[in-house]
Amino acid sequence: MTIPRTMKAVEITTPGGPEVLKLCDAAVPETGAQDVLVRVAAAGVNRPDCLQRKGHYNVPADASPFPGLEIAGVVVACGANATRWQVGDRVVALTHGGGYAEYCVVNEGHCLPWPEQLSSVEAATLPETCFTVQYNLLTRVGLARGESVLIHGGSSGIGSTAIQIAKSLGATVIVTAGTDEKCQYCLDLGADHAVNYKAGDWLEAATSLAPEQGVDVVLDMVAGPYVAQNLQILALDGRYSMIAFLLGPKAEVDFIQIMSKRLTLTGSLLRPQTPAQKSAIAEDCLNDLWPMIGRGELKSIVHASFPLAEASRAHELMESSTHMGKIALEVGPDLT
Repeated sequence: MTIPRTMKAVEITTPGGPEVLKLCDAAVPETGAQDVLVRVAAAGVNRPDCLQRKGHYNVPADASPFPGLEIAGVVVACGANATRWQVGDRVVALTHGGGYAEYCVVNEGHCLPWPEQLSSVEAATLPETCFTVQYNLLTRVGLARGESVLIHGGSSGIGSTAIQIAKSLGATVIVTAGTDEKCQYCLDLGADHAVNYKAGDWLEAATSLAPEQGVDVVLDMVAGPYVAQNLQILALDGRYSMIAFLLGPKAEVDFIQIMSKRLTLTGSLLRPQTPAQKSAIAEDCLNDLWPMIGRGELKSIVHASFPLAEASRAHELMESSTHMGKIALEVGPDLT
């Protein structure tokens, strides 16, 4: 196919609210040696996009200035040393920015096959959450069959994915969420127990639902005051995986609990990792998670999607925290 020189993209005109997102004309990005150029069908919307829009997220120097960290689309060009994919292949991809555009350059190792049963918006909202949960819940803390896990933010995109993966593995899942409706959503996804953290003391409620010795794993995107409480509910040899800090990055910690219960605390950021590290996570996703998708045990739950030109509305919804599951942008024709 003929690749145009220019494309439509969403730019951040100045740091600020959702209204600063504007559709613009931009040059189609050049494809590096290890890259593929993807004609974007849909893009996922994530909280780092909102932070970038506000000017609170340091974009790597080699990254696209346009927001958008995950896409689904079709490969239209391959770099000189890119041999994994061919023109015409349908892929989903974790991007180095630039997903809010008609064309996006992606490292070939950060692409995965587009599951044939998924729509474009469903496919586009897989990579960010799958990479995050695979790396933090499976690779780093090794959640296993028969164990128990406490997932905060259960109705979020990451929470929704983590619930399904944990249940597919045979774990007992406890979640926290902010409304009764969100709690029911989590239960419908397969969570064994759901606690409305706004209805009372979530630690007391979750402890009463946890195994007598406590939970084996905590997946935390809240941090702040939750850190000390998470240490309390963890069992002997428990593992604590931190992936975000919605209530702040600092906390007062009692290290006696860590030492006496032999706890493991770990955290990670996805975007700063090297291309090779991200490629390794992609391979793990392909081996561990893509079979779950094929069996129908892992689905991408899309709360709402918007046209590319209405990215501001998608950010408004994201920041309202009323959504359950993922939010997407419709960029090109649905290729399903």
